[in-house]
Amino acid sequence: MSVLEILILLALGAVVGGTIGYFARFFISLGQKGSMELQVRKMMLDAEERAKKIVEEAEHRGQEKVEQLTAEYKERERDLKGTEDRLVRKEEMIDSRQLKVDADEANFAKKTEEVVATKAKVDELVRAQQEKLEKVANLSADEAKAQLIQTIEKQNESDIESRMRKLEISGNEKLERRANEILTTAVHRLGNSVVSDILATTITLPNDEIKGKIIGKEGRNIRQFERSTGVDVIVDDTPGTITLSSYDPIRRQIARIALENLILDGRIQPAKIEEAVQKAEQEINTIIKKKGAEAAYNAKVQNVDPKLLQILGRLYFRTSYGQNVLDHSVEVAHLAGMLAEELGADPAIARAGALFHDIGKAVDHEVPGTHVEIGRRILQKFGVDERVVKAMQAHHEEYPYETPESMIVQVADAISGGRPGARRDSVENYIKRLEDLEAIANQEKGVEKSYAIAAGRELRVIVKPENLSDLECREVARRIADRIEKELQYPGEIKISVIRETRVIEYAR
Repeated sequence: MSVLEILILLALGAVVGGTIGYFARFFISLGQKGSMELQVRKMMLDAEERAKKIVEEAEHRGQEKVEQLTAEYKERERDLKGTEDRLVRKEEMIDSRQLKVDADEANFAKKTEEVVATKAKVDELVRAQQEKLEKVANLSADEAKAQLIQTIEKQNESDIESRMRKLEISGNEKLERRANEILTTAVHRLGNSVVSDILATTITLPNDEIKGKIIGKEGRNIRQFERSTGVDVIVDDTPGTITLSSYDPIRRQIARIALENLILDGRIQPAKIEEAVQKAEQEINTIIKKKGAEAAYNAKVQNVDPKLLQILGRLYFRTSYGQNVLDHSVEVAHLAGMLAEELGADPAIARAGALFHDIGKAVDHEVPGTHVEIGRRILQKFGVDERVVKAMQAHHEEYPYETPESMIVQVADAISGGRPGARRDSVENYIKRLEDLEAIANQEKGVEKSYAIAAGRELRVIVKPENLSDLECREVARRIADRIEKELQYPGEIKISVIRETRVIEYAR
């Protein structure tokens, strides 16, 4: 058999096999299709049966739910009916009470009208009776009252005076005893040194030859020094000393440190002077920061702005009557804190107000205004608590005492500045204060003479007994005290003693 025949036979076999396979698959698929239709029909019947059961079950449950809701509705309807019945009964009760209230109100209004009418009649009768009495006595009611009071005062002057004296003595003793306890406790707890601090402006030289170096050729060194520091250098015939003069204590200290360093170095020339002044400025700034922080720490005042501490530290180089202002401020802060604790005020506010009470003095030579006003502006600029501002602003009575802490700061400032040895005052100011005290007393009517004694802490006033009574002497003392408080500035307190003495002189011959 040839290859061609073999290929033909194979082709025919493939065709016959494919045909047989196709028909076989067709008949098989027909059988499977019939079987699937039967299964689908069976599944549909089962689904219908289950759906019917589900519907019947749902209808049964729905019927039960309807019966339950119906029962609940009837129950609520019964409750609402009972509530409605109770509300109707309450409304009827309220209506009956309202009728009673209306009746009582009408009765009250009627009685009020009767009372008003009766009062008007009584007032009219009293007025008529008063007019009759005034006509008979030929005096008005006010005049009769004044005469009666005056007569009773004259008749019982000694009793009134005795009673007033007892009350005054008793009250003063209690107040003084309590005040002394508080002040004694505060002062004893502090116990600072009373040595005055005076900032020196005189430089001691090792020898007089240094004066020539300081002046320099044709005065160029001293001119450069004065230009760099802003102070006046006074070179006179006094042996071994040079005086530095400036209104600014900071500049004066910078100049002092720079000059002392130049003298130690020995090389005094314009370039070295500028370098020494710059180093002195840095040293002073460091001292100022350190002193401000130390003062706040010692006074127990926290959370202070660093720039505010810088201004506070400048007070280290400022004095008042020989008293270092920064040490004075810390001392006042301690006193104010202790007084606040004793009196039940806020110690933190009192301490802060006392520490900053003189902060305006750090720049009062640069900024116009009193140191109190300058201090207020500084504290407000740095956002300090308004209670602290109120506490510090009244210590010289330029502002009213708005808080207890403001009065405490004023008292603490007076204690610190008025204690013995704390400050030095000039003889002229001392004499002027005594003269002002005596002048105020001598201006009062009936005063014969007055004496300021005890270094101006007591004013003794002698009056003419024929012109003033004992009661009027008390009024004179009060008026003098009021005028002193308003017109004079003084530390501590001044005692006013008014003396009325009756002398009877007879001669036996």
